[in-house]
Amino acid sequence: MNDPGDPLAPWTDRLLRLGAGIPPEDARTFVRELYAAAQADRDDERAEADFEREE
Repeated sequence: MNDPGDPLAPWTDRLLRLGAGIPPEDARTFVRELYAAAQADRDDERAEADFEREE
């Protein structure tokens, strides 16, 4: 269903297996948005840690 080189594919597939009737594009969008939010949070944490070390 998904590109094997796509790092989000396994998570999208897991979501699709958990919920019957979820449109594949909706699952893909959800996983993409969740991944982006997690990356943003992680970037914020790193920036804060860098700032703390520099002080």
